[in-house]
Amino acid sequence: MPRKTDARDWAIATAERLFRIQGYTATGLKQIIEESGSPKGSFYFHFPRGKAQLAEEAIDRYLATRIALLRNISANTVGDALKFVHQIFEAFAAEMAASDFQYGCLMQNLANELPALDPELTKRIARGFVDSEEIVAEHFRGCGFTSARASSAAAALVAAVEGARTIARLERTPAIFEALADVSVQGWAIPKG
Repeated sequence: MPRKTDARDWAIATAERLFRIQGYTATGLKQIIEESGSPKGSFYFHFPRGKAQLAEEAIDRYLATRIALLRNISANTVGDALKFVHQIFEAFAAEMAASDFQYGCLMQNLANELPALDPELTKRIARGFVDSEEIVAEHFRGCGFTSARASSAAAALVAAVEGARTIARLERTPAIFEALADVSVQGWAIPKG
């Protein structure tokens, strides 16, 4: 059982993990409380708005990790669009393999379930995709891409990663990430006009 001061963080981490594995609607507060070891009373103290507030904080935590990963890859591949794209595919493939192909993208999972349920959470998720695309586009602009090409390539890359996660999860193999890396070698990550 986590210490009282860790209960909030454990609840957020547990919610993130469960939302990535089984989705939002299939994850109940009782399961989150039990698996996180959070005392029920402190759970409602930390999350007075319940599951929606917990989802907001799980999205924020997940997005911070995702943004840090993209920024780190960008910093390690300055001026090299192809290496940047390859390292992104490698990082997401490795994460999928490490989770035994159980983890989907938190934002993608929630985006598939929430538009009709919670417009505020949907806006937060959409902002996460926009922020991810902007980091990728910024890197591509630094590699000589025009602004328009950088934006379209970034949108395509983010969409490709999300689709690849779904396929990798179903097929239980990172092969789709390798296929996308091969496509990028054939010109996808080249700065055209």
